[in-house]
Amino acid sequence: MSNPITIENLTINEKIDLMEKLWADLSTSPDYSTPAWHRVELTRRKNAVEEGRETYIDWNKAKDEIRKEIS
Repeated sequence: MSNPITIENLTINEKIDLMEKLWADLSTSPDYSTPAWHRVELTRRKNAVEEGRETYIDWNKAKDEIRKEIS
């Protein structure tokens, strides 16, 4: 009998990969709708960038930086 895979036993990279796969699946589901608080937060962040209080980087670059920090 094999042991079940638990989140606690996954590496950080495996957890990130799992989250990305879950999000890709969830976000394409016809039953999924964006929560209202997401829109509020996106508007807040957009305004902060437009006002020069925050900056952003490409998501793939951000993921690479995160992976480097945790490796």
